[in-house]
Amino acid sequence: MKYYKRNWEETRGDEFDSWGKSIWYFETENSGLPTKQLEIYENGKVLKYDQKKLEDEFGGLGDQELDLDEFAECEISENEFNKVWKKN
Repeated sequence: MKYYKRNWEETRGDEFDSWGKSIWYFETENSGLPTKQLEIYENGKVLKYDQKKLEDEFGGLGDQELDLDEFAECEISENEFNKVWKKN
């Protein structure tokens, strides 16, 4: 498994645009396919997806592999990911 934290400097661009910018956390298979995903928005809204909750009215767990080269600088430890996952 691999773990990533990425700041999104853009808003959603949909009816929830007012939530603001966000920080995304991913747990992925070694191929880059997300197994857990957490989105934390500036307004405090948190979206959390995994195999138990694949989607809701706001979005869902990514079904495409992340570009691991693009995300290389965003890699974090399993411990850091788990702290944020359990907190939210």
